[in-house]
Amino acid sequence: MTGTDLYDRARLSKEPGDVRRRIERLEKLLENLFVVPGINRPVGLDALLSLVPGVGTLSGAALGSYLVWEARNLGLSKWQLARMNLNTLLDMGLGAIPVIGVVPDFFFRSNSRNLRIVRKHLDRHHPASDPAALPRE
Repeated sequence: MTGTDLYDRARLSKEPGDVRRRIERLEKLLENLFVVPGINRPVGLDALLSLVPGVGTLSGAALGSYLVWEARNLGLSKWQLARMNLNTLLDMGLGAIPVIGVVPDFFFRSNSRNLRIVRKHLDRHHPASDPAALPRE
C-alpha cells in the first residue's frame, strides 16, 4: 500500500476541525468520563487503566501518545511536541508506582494538558469560522 497513510487507511479526516473534535473526545474519554460521587472529581479511562498493574499504565500511555501523534500531524513545533511527550511520560511514570500510582491520575492530567497545547495551536493557526460552536470543557 504505497502512497497511503494511516489517515487514508482509517478513513480519518485531516481537517483541523475534525482533528480537534477527535482529540477532544479522546481527552474526555481518558480524563473526564464520569464524576466520582462524594469527591466530585472527574475520572476517566486513564485512571481506571492505572488500576491494572503494568498493562494498564502502558495502555493509558499509548492512548495519550495518539493525541501527540495527531498534534505532530497538525504541525506543532518540536518544543510543543516535546512538552506533550514529557507530560505523557510523566503520567506513565507516576502511574507505574505500585498501589498508589492511580492517585496522581486525579491531579496530573497529562491528556488535558496536551489538549490545551493543541487547542492553543489550532486557535492560532487554524481558527474556526465560529469559535462559539466548538465546545470547551
